[in-house]
Amino acid sequence: MAASPSVEIDEKDDVIQAWYMDDSQEDQRLPHHREPKQFVSFDRLNELGVLSWRLDADDYENDEALKKIRDARGYSYMDICEVCPEKLPNYEDKIKSFFEEHLHTDEEIRYCLEGSGYFDVRDENDEWIRVAVKKGGMIVLPAGIYHRFTLDTDNYIKAMRLFVGEPVWTPFNRPHDHLPARKEYLDAFVKKEAGSQAVKAR
Repeated sequence: MAASPSVEIDEKDDVIQAWYMDDSQEDQRLPHHREPKQFVSFDRLNELGVLSWRLDADDYENDEALKKIRDARGYSYMDICEVCPEKLPNYEDKIKSFFEEHLHTDEEIRYCLEGSGYFDVRDENDEWIRVAVKKGGMIVLPAGIYHRFTLDTDNYIKAMRLFVGEPVWTPFNRPHDHLPARKEYLDAFVKKEAGSQAVKAR
């Protein structure tokens, strides 16, 4: 018997969680929960254009679910990177640049094969949502969304990077609101969300 969509969503909870961040300037690798904690649902992430799946990281080379996602979304490019002090050249500089708020003109797709990390995204009110991804979690950040990445206190992630066509890793640090990708993101998600909230308020 096939699992219902709601069950599939619930099954992601142990590999992907999201919450609103506090304003503390402490170590970026800490969870930075608000008090009380304010978790964010997968539906809320979807409203911001952030997609997510739980996949079989132990058998990613033969995973039919991953193949279906790649075929459906046109992810023709794939590589694997490890982010940790021992394996990433210029680690300190790279980690600092990853945590600079930026956007890309294409989707950012990351599939956690081992370890864990945080992907922070801005909501329509410019507040930070922290998305914690562990082994088996895959997320897609839409082109044009302001975001950043950091390791957590375990200091290690092994991630698959996917891309449509030839990869372009160029980050555009904020502000880059004039880019077409940013305007398209605002039109597709932020303005649409603001409009639906206005309708609900009537």
